[in-house]
Amino acid sequence: MTKADIINKIVEDTGLAKKDVTATVEAFMEEIRKSLATNKEDVFLRGFGSFIVKHRAQKTARNISKNTTIVIDAHDYPGFKPAKSFIAKMK
Repeated sequence: MTKADIINKIVEDTGLAKKDVTATVEAFMEEIRKSLATNKEDVFLRGFGSFIVKHRAQKTARNISKNTTIVIDAHDYPGFKPAKSFIAKMK
């Protein structure tokens, strides 16, 4: 299911204007992005799951084609952990 499919389904279910639903979905996704990337805050959606900021430590890796070692800097990345009720519905 794509973002467009989600928007069309919400329009069909609610009868709201497509441009309003599109703006709402875009604003929702942007707020999650800002919270994770800029503020480094987790987003908790009860009954759905949590968008969390995970951290990877600095590590040394090998470039086998050039036979060299490189250092990969520490960095944050987004993660998702589904709620227990959501997992139960999937089973």
